[in-house]
Amino acid sequence: MQKNRKFKTGIFLIILSTLLFSSLLAVPFLEANGKTKIWVTTVVIVLGEITFWVGGFLLGKELLQKYKSYLNPMNWFKKRTIPAKDNDPETAENSVIRSREF
Repeated sequence: MQKNRKFKTGIFLIILSTLLFSSLLAVPFLEANGKTKIWVTTVVIVLGEITFWVGGFLLGKELLQKYKSYLNPMNWFKKRTIPAKDNDPETAENSVIRSREF
């Protein structure tokens, strides 16, 4: 039961950090002076980072690295290779799969 609660809390904190970072898009449209917008932006960035890393700590290193690799733009268009079991030309041809076709 404790592990389930820890996992759900970690997922909630990661989602909350995503919402915090996406709320930065609304800051320029606030009816406030520039100094207030700077403070709001700073607070939202700091809270977003804290919630992301605490959620990642609760979820564990492996799960956090898995999702970070999905979000890394350098990995979006890389091809993954699956080793062929034999020297059959059909399996060798199908051994290169785009990473998003799983």
